[in-house]
Amino acid sequence: MCGIVGYIGNRDAYPVIMKGLQRLEYRGYDSAGIALYDGNELNLCKTKGKVADLKKLCDETTSTKGHVGIGHTRWATHGIPNDVNSHPHYSNSGNLVIIHNGIIENYATIKKELIKRGYSFQSDTDTEVLVNLIEDVMINEDVKLGKAMQIALNQAVGAYAITVFDKRKPNELVVARLGSPLAIGIGENEFFIASDASPFIEFTSNAIYLEDGEMAVIRLGKQIKVRKIQDDSLVDPYIQELQLNLEQIEKNGYEHFMLKEIYEQPSAITDTYRGRMLANEGIIRMAGVDDNIERLANAKRIIVVACGTSWHAGLVSEYIFEDLARIPVEVEYASEFRYRNPVIYENDVVIAISQSGETADTMAAIKLAKEKGAFVFGVCNVVGSSISRESHAGAYTHAGPEIGVASTKAFTTQITVLTLIALKLAKYKGTISDSTFRLHLQELDRIPEKVAKVLETNEHIKIIADKYKDVSNCLYLGRGYNFPVALEGALKLKEISYIHAEGYPAAEMKHGPIALIDEQMPVVVIATNKGHYDKVVSNVQEIKSRKGKIIGIVTEGDEAVRELADYVIEVPDTIESLTPLLTTIPLQLLSYHIAVMLGKNVDQPRNLAKSVTVE
Repeated sequence: MCGIVGYIGNRDAYPVIMKGLQRLEYRGYDSAGIALYDGNELNLCKTKGKVADLKKLCDETTSTKGHVGIGHTRWATHGIPNDVNSHPHYSNSGNLVIIHNGIIENYATIKKELIKRGYSFQSDTDTEVLVNLIEDVMINEDVKLGKAMQIALNQAVGAYAITVFDKRKPNELVVARLGSPLAIGIGENEFFIASDASPFIEFTSNAIYLEDGEMAVIRLGKQIKVRKIQDDSLVDPYIQELQLNLEQIEKNGYEHFMLKEIYEQPSAITDTYRGRMLANEGIIRMAGVDDNIERLANAKRIIVVACGTSWHAGLVSEYIFEDLARIPVEVEYASEFRYRNPVIYENDVVIAISQSGETADTMAAIKLAKEKGAFVFGVCNVVGSSISRESHAGAYTHAGPEIGVASTKAFTTQITVLTLIALKLAKYKGTISDSTFRLHLQELDRIPEKVAKVLETNEHIKIIADKYKDVSNCLYLGRGYNFPVALEGALKLKEISYIHAEGYPAAEMKHGPIALIDEQMPVVVIATNKGHYDKVVSNVQEIKSRKGKIIGIVTEGDEAVRELADYVIEVPDTIESLTPLLTTIPLQLLSYHIAVMLGKNVDQPRNLAKSVTVE
């Protein structure tokens, strides 16, 4: 959500920042802006709309000279999306300029006080209030920018990642974070600032990820100084070598990142279990699990906290952990969990799932769980992310960058990691036999090949998408392990095509949703030949008798559903617990093609952000 880019060094800052903003477009935004210092003046250019609109405006109207600058993509919180509310924002004197991700919750109180002192405001944003608070501290306390930021941020309540430039200090940028990610790329006498590493990966592989409550003063020719905002104590920063490479964040010939990431799932799943699972030897090795095996295996219960697609992966894991490891599981929306005074025991294990590792509600849920004495195990994709650092232990999915806002490979790789953990615990506890354990490992090892086979149905799915692209509503049904897949399929259609869709347990259809079914209502039924197959067939018959249009996701060779459905999409046979890894693929493709046919912005759907780092 929102994106920050900054540069200070010997290069021309403008192309570095502009390309960085383009690489952060996936985070979701409604406006963009840039400020450059040319040695004499600060030149500001900002606009509602896309980065392409910003670039066109800057090229036509603004001096783009300078070796230091900051850029921003905004997702509106305080104030509507327009040119004035776009970042960067000046202080009243014009000396300071700021970019900010997050929310300052007590901005209204601060603003009233600043107005009393003679400050005026051009925008409706909390960010303009913050930069003027910093300037006010500089004036009244007679301190430099770094100290003023520290004092001001101790007065601010909320979340932020900020970068501030003072034109009187042209060799310096000051940054800070609390609840919103911020990375500092370290080059040869040059520094890069960004919300994640993608804007500067082509220039350096060394980065510092600021921890919550830290700020840094970045000066050319000097070592970076990192301090705690609260008490001004110095921090020894950890310089991390980045694993990301430039090729991973390009489309590589695909029309959209989402399609690329759908097709990456065979390799992404393989990368997730590579080095962890030796199927033929019956071995799972996961350091985060191995080092804490007794704590995990003896958990009174597992509480999964997550949001969105990650919450759906958590629902799948509920079936897996309870079925295989016989540990009771509760799956919670992180946003609800953190506010409802939950009952948490010291022998609970909380599994926090997040693709980005920066989701604000999930981070808050982790902190609450730790305060109550629970053991927190993080599952995320981004190495060095906040959740990976806050958790007691964890496992990365190793899915590679996911740029499309609608998660695809995040879902399947999260399920893969959670399956490995459940199998490891089940083996340790003796709740499954050696033969069953080996069967699961061998079948999981075959999943990438089977996912690739499902992807071969793409052209058939295009035909189905064209048939149903103009509907207003869609229903998704599944049972058991595939009920969460129905929820995820409906979410994908809503996210990128803006067609209303709902997912339900198939048996719940008779408790309300059946009233919606007529000849205009397509119903996607996940009906693999596992679990309660006969019951699902009965549900399909009920839909058919009410003239509903049926799209069946079935196991290869299925006959019963094929006779009833308008269309079927086949997936290879596998054991029941692994079917979600296959059945979700056609639903991703169906949503993708419908959205493309409707002319929607697949990678950047309206109002959505890739990483929700504010409430």
